[in-house]
Amino acid sequence: MLENINRLNPDIVVITGDLTENGFSAEYDGVKKFIDRIECKDRVLVPGNHDSKNAGYLHFEDLFENRFPTRNMGNVTVVGADSSQPDLDEGHLGRENYGWIKEAFSGENFKVFALHHHLVPIPLAGRENTVLVDAGDVLDLLNRCKVNLVLCGHCHIPHVWNLNNMLVVNAGTFCSSKTRGKTTQCFNLIQAENGENKNWNVRVSRVFPQGNLELVTETVM
Repeated sequence: MLENINRLNPDIVVITGDLTENGFSAEYDGVKKFIDRIECKDRVLVPGNHDSKNAGYLHFEDLFENRFPTRNMGNVTVVGADSSQPDLDEGHLGRENYGWIKEAFSGENFKVFALHHHLVPIPLAGRENTVLVDAGDVLDLLNRCKVNLVLCGHCHIPHVWNLNNMLVVNAGTFCSSKTRGKTTQCFNLIQAENGENKNWNVRVSRVFPQGNLELVTETVM
C-alpha cells in the first residue's frame, strides 16, 4: 500500500486517525517510522479515538506537532481538527473551535476539512453512535463556509455522500485487519482540478492493495 501511494506521487496525504490501538508510546514510535516512508512532504494528520487513549494525544503532539493543522497549498486549503476525547469513543468538536475554522476557510480556495469521526451515518456501521456529537452544528458551519470536501475515518468503512454539493468521504482502513462485511483494505485517491468558470472537477477513487483503482464518484462543484 505504501508503494501504491508513493507511485501516485500525491500533492498531499491526509490521514484521519486511528494510527494506534491504545495510544502507547511504543505504538507511536512504530507509526512514525511507517509514515516517514510515505514520500510526500505535505501531510495532514488528525488523531482518532484510539490515538487519544491513555493520554496518547500527548505522544501525537510530540511526533506530529499539531492536532489542529492547517495547510494552504496554492488554491487549496486543508484544515484538520481533533474530534477525539480521551478514553471515549464518542467524537466532539466543540463550539470553541468553530470560530477559527470559519476564519481558516474565509478565502475562495478549494476547501478540505479533515476529522476522525463521522459527520453523517454510513452503511454497515451498526448503531449510529459513531457520529460526531455536534455533527449538525459542524455540518451547518462547513456548509456556510462552502467547504468542498470533508474527510472522515473511524469505522473503517469506505463511503461517499454528496450533501449540498459537499462531498463527505469516509476512509476505509489502510493496513488494519479490522475490515467490516465484504470491505477490504483500501485508501481514497481524490483528484481535484480547477476547470472552466472557476468550477472544480472532483474524482474520488479507491485504491486497493494490488494497486487497482475503482472510481466511486465524479462531480463538478
